[in-house]
Amino acid sequence: MPLAERPALLVLQQAGQALQTRVAADKREAMAKEIQADAKKYVEEAVPLVRERAVKLAPATIGAMLEERFTEDELKQLVALMESPVNRKFTEMGGEMHKVLVEKLVAETKAAIEPKMKALEQSVAKRLGLPLAPAGGASGAARPAKAASK
Repeated sequence: MPLAERPALLVLQQAGQALQTRVAADKREAMAKEIQADAKKYVEEAVPLVRERAVKLAPATIGAMLEERFTEDELKQLVALMESPVNRKFTEMGGEMHKVLVEKLVAETKAAIEPKMKALEQSVAKRLGLPLAPAGGASGAARPAKAASK
């Protein structure tokens, strides 16, 4: 549930930045793992809590709006549409459609994006005082975001 996960992602981003400036290089990876474990624990506790509350609030909020704006006949039609085999089939295809789109998008934008990503990696590495990758391509040394990426 993104609502419950969003604060954890923000904290992880901020922690990643702080790790680079406030934690000794030899302790960053271990600290990053501890912070990620803390965030995972938060998500494991928060998501069920928010989901449970959403289920309890839905009838009084969404249910009330539906009753206000739809006739009983329209609600029956809506339920029939949602339960229809065609809708179910379409919904089940969602992940597959997304995967196909992303694969095609990556293939078609890779040539334009890779040089920009390499330039970003070089810029970030330079700012952090890390060794620059060889001109032929990015290396692990130019990818400072390992601890900060989560």
